[in-house]
Amino acid sequence: MASKELLDLMNRGIAREIQVSIQYMWQHVTWSGVKGFAVKDGLRGIAVEEMKHAETIAERLFYLGGRPTTKPDPIFVGENLKEMLEQDKKDEEVAVKLYKQIIELAEKEKDVTTAEMFRNILADEEDHHDTFTSLLEGI
Repeated sequence: MASKELLDLMNRGIAREIQVSIQYMWQHVTWSGVKGFAVKDGLRGIAVEEMKHAETIAERLFYLGGRPTTKPDPIFVGENLKEMLEQDKKDEEVAVKLYKQIIELAEKEKDVTTAEMFRNILADEEDHHDTFTSLLEGI
């Protein structure tokens, strides 16, 4: 079975996935103005994708003998579009770093399935980071 360290890191992943899924959805709901209108549907899509990540990680964690957390990391909605996007970009950077750490540990523990699962999620997170970075360039 998986080490406590790996299970704890996976639970950190769940906490951040829940956080950003709520955060991005509330940003989608509260954005206004021309710039907000142009990106809000994209943000809604990312929010849904993040919730699917939380589910995928939770299912794997439970299979490995862990108990998935229900507590999100702190949620930040923000007051304006730039503030929101800057935080979202930082949150994706945290995810990229965390998921690389999980992949490395899963490989060390010879857990090929967890490593592969997080490689797929990592690709999505890098894409989200690119989206937020690109949107910030337009502000």
